[in-house]
Amino acid sequence: MVQQGIRPLAICVFRNGDRILVGEGYDSVKRETFYRPIGGGVHFGEHSREGLAREIREELGAEVTGLEFLGAIENIFTCDGQPGHEIVMVYDGKLTDSSLYERDYLDGCEEGDLRFKAYWKSLAEFGDGEPPLYPGGLLEMLRGACRSEKK
Repeated sequence: MVQQGIRPLAICVFRNGDRILVGEGYDSVKRETFYRPIGGGVHFGEHSREGLAREIREELGAEVTGLEFLGAIENIFTCDGQPGHEIVMVYDGKLTDSSLYERDYLDGCEEGDLRFKAYWKSLAEFGDGEPPLYPGGLLEMLRGACRSEKK
């Protein structure tokens, strides 16, 4: 049996009005399109804020500012038939290039030259009967944050 490790990640919830920026993915086993905020792995010895800024630079060629920690999510999942376990540090932040907020989507690139598109999507576009927002628990965290902001 191959021993799996727990992967530390950091993601950023970039807000554009009532929408957030999410990368589109596809699970070929589940035949499911899903969405996830931009971010990635945190290296040993690297603070999650630093790792997040590096991942945004690598994936979108963009700089980030104003990172504020929103919380952490433990995510145990299966994707493309493979089990995974992550501790996800969730941040709110802003892209320094304001023109990125005017685009319908952004082109991104993961490790190994894997291309993806990141779209601005409303939280209302996720939930029952809609494509999921990963990691699990993030949608509830963001909806709770939105309710708190309105008080």
